[in-house]
Amino acid sequence: MSRTRSPDHPLPVGFEAEQRTGPGHGRASEGYPPFNIERLLTQVPDASERLRITLAVAGFSEDELEIIQQGRELLIRGRRGEREETIFLFRGIAARQFQRLFLLDEGMDVERAHLRNGLLSIYLVRPERVQEERKINISASL
Repeated sequence: MSRTRSPDHPLPVGFEAEQRTGPGHGRASEGYPPFNIERLLTQVPDASERLRITLAVAGFSEDELEIIQQGRELLIRGRRGEREETIFLFRGIAARQFQRLFLLDEGMDVERAHLRNGLLSIYLVRPERVQEERKINISASL
């Protein structure tokens, strides 16, 4: 059974339990455009968590795509511009407008994004929290 998620209900990203075992595991069929979420393994021992969201956006140019991060929400929009009239003999490549909303886990941030070969890749990073020691002052009560 496939579950559909409206743009008003964000998809959690960076939530370990949700991604591995949560409801809707294997969400590839949840609408347009199709996307992947990957955990990237790095050779750098900085212990930062890195993820990549890849959306299949064939036919969209950079100018027709928009990525907005506001707090923990990541919004990706695709809006096709006006094109000269084309007469299709067969049309199999979807070119409709879309909006995808992802809810980022605490501390996740967009590092960069690029468009190549019809795939929009958005790289996310969560730097390792540095445990620092700090002294807490004690005040005398009156």
